[in-house]
Amino acid sequence: SLSGSRRRMTPAGFAEAVARLELTNAALVDCTADDSIVEAYPAFINANLHIVTPNKRANVLPWRRYESLKELLDRRQKYFLYETNVGAGLPVMSTLRDLIASGDEVVKIEGILSGTLSYLFNAYDGSVPFSQLVAEAREMGFTEPDPRDDLSGHDVARKLLILAREIGLKMEIAQVRVHSLVPPPLRRGPFSSQFFPALARYDSTVLKRFEAARSRGSVLRYVGILENGRAEASLMECSRNHPLASAKGSDNIIAFTTTRYSRTPLVVQGPGAGADVTAMGVFSDILKLLHYLPE
Repeated sequence: SLSGSRRRMTPAGFAEAVARLELTNAALVDCTADDSIVEAYPAFINANLHIVTPNKRANVLPWRRYESLKELLDRRQKYFLYETNVGAGLPVMSTLRDLIASGDEVVKIEGILSGTLSYLFNAYDGSVPFSQLVAEAREMGFTEPDPRDDLSGHDVARKLLILAREIGLKMEIAQVRVHSLVPPPLRRGPFSSQFFPALARYDSTVLKRFEAARSRGSVLRYVGILENGRAEASLMECSRNHPLASAKGSDNIIAFTTTRYSRTPLVVQGPGAGADVTAMGVFSDILKLLHYLPE
């Protein structure tokens, strides 16, 4: 890594060094979540590198910078592969691209896009307070160190933005409507162990929503929806026969309703997080790149 190298080098400096090598058929595989690497993507592209990455940050840049990056990729005839941006190793992005390339029209995309939130609402049955369930999930490593990062819904919003742009929508992250599960008084300040007792004061709110959904034969799911040019992430009720109601564990489920798949959506389901499935997705993109490049 750059930080572990004996020779201190910025990402841009590294790109310059790579450019001097005049490589052909080479790629940058960015397995970080680092903004500084993304900032250097133009330099890497100009250094004749393709890019493979699970890093979502490039695809959620402000529109003008995002568009500029895509234009540079086109001019330099470089591939940018990011299957793992949504759903880790699940074939979400490739399925969406295939639908579009075959002439299908996407009407609606809805999905459980957070493995953490999927786990929480699959596990929640009202017998254990929601705050306790979140604390236990954190101890098991199912959440970020600060669980507000998961509960805020912002990661779901980023994935919705990536899907929106993939189908050709000119959308900014601020246009994604996000309903946070973090109560307003708890959204600011550094995380501490006092977060969970504070969150416990709102357990009754989640319980009431759960019981109301159960009384109607429904389940609670935190869902991202993209439809009619609008994107929204929120906790919603799903009837038992809804595709998203079938989630198990920390599954991601993405349902594509299209002109062809109008009566029954095309559903992609499976583990949407984890080092093993993400690594598989990245490796799959590398293999795709090898297939695309001339021998």
